[in-house]
Amino acid sequence: MTDLNCFPITKKWPARHTERLQLYSLPTPNGVKVSIMLEETGVAYEPHLLSFETNDQLSPEFLSLNPNNKIPAIIDPNGPDGQPLALFESGAILLYLAEKTGLFLPKEAAARYETIQWVMFQMGGIGPMFGQLGFFHKFAGKEYEDKRPRERYAAESRRLLAVLNDRLKGRAWIMGGSYTIADIAIFPWINNLIHFYAAGDLVGISDFPNVLRALEAFVARPAVARGLTIPSA
Repeated sequence: MTDLNCFPITKKWPARHTERLQLYSLPTPNGVKVSIMLEETGVAYEPHLLSFETNDQLSPEFLSLNPNNKIPAIIDPNGPDGQPLALFESGAILLYLAEKTGLFLPKEAAARYETIQWVMFQMGGIGPMFGQLGFFHKFAGKEYEDKRPRERYAAESRRLLAVLNDRLKGRAWIMGGSYTIADIAIFPWINNLIHFYAAGDLVGISDFPNVLRALEAFVARPAVARGLTIPSA
């Protein structure tokens, strides 16, 4: 049996199943990327729910796993060479799980790097821009008298959606006929933009029919439906 006691985070969130991958997360767009990937691949895992209300992400135990205090993070007791692996950053975790399982990442070199390219498009563009838009549209930023920040992020979000809409023209998924980690990275953020941030009208989401079509197919996947609610309270 794998001993995870060397990881301080297990003192705050004990592992009941030490042979399973340990997931420390919340059902946010970045968090559910990993729970969806785990559900899609069938990797056995144990989810642990963090609470922002009690600043779990700032606890010494969580910081011992991710010094950047962001979810999600994982410990895989069956990592490379049979050794436990601790990992943070959702994009890095998606790549790791794709390589570990041989799923949702093309093996042919050119297609592989193209898929990674679109994961980075999400990490560097969609995530930060949609997140800022959510702040200025739904949270504390909506009280700001100066609406220029909100409009800036709305405009950039529309631009990113247009890029994605063009990419999906004539394609079922971002990489064509194959569902990949690029879809798993991107579509939770689109779903969140529309439903949680309630910013669909603000960005004119109806102007991006290819995005909406692919999003509908994404959320209809059983593994996605499960992953969107994990970890649950």
